[in-house]
Amino acid sequence: MSQRKTKSSRPQSSSSRPAEITPSAQPQVSPVHHQTRPNLRRLLPKVYQRLLQAFGHQGWWPGDTPFEICVGAILTQNTNWKNVERAIQRLKKEKALAPFTLWQVPEETLAEWIRPAGYFRIKARRLRAFLKVLVEEYQGSLDLLFAGELDTVRQRLLAIPGIGPETADSMLLYAAERPTFVVDAYTRRIFLRHRWISEQKTDYETLRALCSQALWIQDEKARVELWKDAHAQFVRLGKDFCLARNPRCETCPLHSFLPADPAV
Repeated sequence: MSQRKTKSSRPQSSSSRPAEITPSAQPQVSPVHHQTRPNLRRLLPKVYQRLLQAFGHQGWWPGDTPFEICVGAILTQNTNWKNVERAIQRLKKEKALAPFTLWQVPEETLAEWIRPAGYFRIKARRLRAFLKVLVEEYQGSLDLLFAGELDTVRQRLLAIPGIGPETADSMLLYAAERPTFVVDAYTRRIFLRHRWISEQKTDYETLRALCSQALWIQDEKARVELWKDAHAQFVRLGKDFCLARNPRCETCPLHSFLPADPAV
């Protein structure tokens, strides 16, 4: 998932910021040369605190309403957030950013409106598939769509054509504010480069489980806020420092967490 420009529909207060996982979670100053796989339950809280110190709270996801967040989660597939913003602005200009209104828009017209997001015909079909379920089965209500046990709701979303695990979890975490961790390509790259995981453990569900366990806190509301920001921090790091080519390791906030011979 690409980095998104921060825009929060409500101001961030100290009470809405993620709680620290451990009071003394301060990373080591000298490089950590891993001889074996690290204990992620001890490591990731320190990693998060270092990123929070470096970048500040990210205030994600950009969107004025839960429905806008859901639309954005579909449009951001395989593109950067600036393109998504342009597509969403067009939907707002057409006064179509509401479930029943958008459902009434012909697929060809919808595709043209979201053209800036790329793969616009595919994404128009995927938006229509999502809207069909939302409008015809749940009366256009996200509250009804998101009602129920978390695993049940997640499977409900995954059953919609074009919605994969990352998109479903983005909707659940940011629109429904349900506790499910979002994993993306940045997360995999960061974890592999630092050798926190092996090549055999890069599948989505394994990484999701590892992050959820390592960044677990008991209070559900605080957990949701923490997982929102932790995902956003990984995206920021991946976009600005942990690049696929020519990574900026020397100036990276997590430089001290690199192994002696990082896999770049």
